[in-house]
Amino acid sequence: MKRNRLGKSAIVVSDICMGTMTFGSQADEKTAFRIMDMAYDAGVDFYDTAEMYPVPPDLKHVGATEEIVGRWMKTKDRDALIIASKVAGPSHVWIEAPLRGGKTGLDRHHIVRAFEGSLRRLETEYIDLYQTHWPDWAFPQEELMLALDELVSSGKVRILGCSNESTWGLTKSLWASEVQGVARYDTIQNNFSLNNRRFEDELAQACREEQVSLIPYSPLGGGVLSGKYNDGAFPAGARFTLYKDAPPRQQAMFRRFVNERTLEATRRYQDIAADINMSVVTLAIAWSKQHDFVASTIIGATTTEQVPDLLAAAEVTLDAETLDRINAVSRDIPYPMG
Repeated sequence: MKRNRLGKSAIVVSDICMGTMTFGSQADEKTAFRIMDMAYDAGVDFYDTAEMYPVPPDLKHVGATEEIVGRWMKTKDRDALIIASKVAGPSHVWIEAPLRGGKTGLDRHHIVRAFEGSLRRLETEYIDLYQTHWPDWAFPQEELMLALDELVSSGKVRILGCSNESTWGLTKSLWASEVQGVARYDTIQNNFSLNNRRFEDELAQACREEQVSLIPYSPLGGGVLSGKYNDGAFPAGARFTLYKDAPPRQQAMFRRFVNERTLEATRRYQDIAADINMSVVTLAIAWSKQHDFVASTIIGATTTEQVPDLLAAAEVTLDAETLDRINAVSRDIPYPMG
């Protein structure tokens, strides 16, 4: 398994990261343990979670994912693991976090409460990478970075990252850290896939110049790139099967991920994968991790049967002809997720 550095930090991770957001809802604890064991045995040392997981967010099981990950960590050498978690951030975007009465800002009060809760559920003394899950652009970034710096200064957090961030938000935060002489963001965790290449427009260059590593999530376009939603199918228990009849925010996400353009692009990628005797799942993960600004691509699974095709990407480097064919699809169907 290839390994890459996170930003300017001393932390080096496997170029595949195990995501955990379905553990405790779509995947029970026994299944979650088996999935994480499979990843660990394949050389994955990087595991990503969040205080608001599992998804879809629900007050009755919020925090369950960190508890499951924490119990699994007891079966491994803690020093051999790189654990990432997140403070939810404001509930005014795609997903409303069912935490602290929906009041989940990014001031010192909420950051400290969130972090202490994550430590308790993970049953660990420190978190390697601590991230803001959703940004709050109206809140002074100087105050945000000062609050996060306290966690690093305490020794309980090694490095910082952001998620779902814009080019302006990332660069503003980096500026706030630089002028105040405090810890900076070494990573950004954004949506990036064959069906959503917007990161390449601006953020990729900002990451290159500022030495910030992308940790892409949803490299399968929310599972759409697996082909499971083709021809109007909605498998029982699948994320967008649940979201299509959910509250308005989840329905909007459903329409963004599952639409005529994303499904047509997926069909074309399946043809490319078939021509090189590869699962389209493996193709999508391999494509993601082949970018120079990507440190580690987050995979996710709800069953053990899904894991082998995901992990197979660790051994794949796509050739120039295949990349050209992929780019041709992107030119024909630009921005299928809008």
